[in-house]
Amino acid sequence: MPKVDTAAVPARNGSGYPPPFDAPCAARTRKRLGEAGGLRDFGVNLMTLPPGSWSSQRHWHSHEDEFVYVLEGEVTLIEDDGETLLRAGDCAAFAQGTGNGHHLINHSSAMAVYLEVGSRNPHDLTTCSDIDMMSANADGQFVHKDGTLYPV
Repeated sequence: MPKVDTAAVPARNGSGYPPPFDAPCAARTRKRLGEAGGLRDFGVNLMTLPPGSWSSQRHWHSHEDEFVYVLEGEVTLIEDDGETLLRAGDCAAFAQGTGNGHHLINHSSAMAVYLEVGSRNPHDLTTCSDIDMMSANADGQFVHKDGTLYPV
């Protein structure tokens, strides 16, 4: 298995969300390690989350399992059932199709670093729990829950 030079993998800042939903995630960074290693069946992202930042809008996946593993710092996992503190060495798993929206927020004063792993199912639909937004893996476009497009 070839070694992935994590330092050479470009960091992508922010999210692709339309305004104003992009603002809470603007300072996060993502390095697509799985993509850099040529993986096609699942994705592995190295994420950094500065203090006060969100990982994403709270969401759930129709056809994609998701897993996070905290490497450094701490984040607060927010789900339908409440909040759970995750520290370095902790992990969380999100099965597809549950309807239980989740995201991470860094409420601490230090940088948080975690791995995010997902199954990359081309039929997946990501539904945001708290806002009127969805996105399909097939085209990556953000739409209202009635299907109308957000302005680009």
